Amino acid sequence: MDSATDIPGWMEDPSVRNIPREKLAFLSQLYQQGQGKSQKEMMAFLMPMMAQAKQKGLTFTPQELQIAIAAIRRASTPEELRQIDQIMSKAKEH
Repeated sequence: MDSATDIPGWMEDPSVRNIPREKLAFLSQLYQQGQGKSQKEMMAFLMPMMAQAKQKGLTFTPQELQIAIAAIRRASTPEELRQIDQIMSKAKEH
């Protein structure tokens, strides 16, 4: 699917090794494409992304999501952390 050079560093974190790559790739796409969006843009972006995940049968256990987000956060800058918090806030609303 992705070449090794396309894989974000957080996906190599040992804590996420038991989470299927498809799920990690989806979270990576969600994070990358959500960066820099306003609240209005984020809402328009999240709805189709969540529908796409559901269509692909990608469901996350609370533990998988918590582990993946922790790995992403460890590899993030302060600005990226604010963006993650915004994405997670919007995702929880839906």
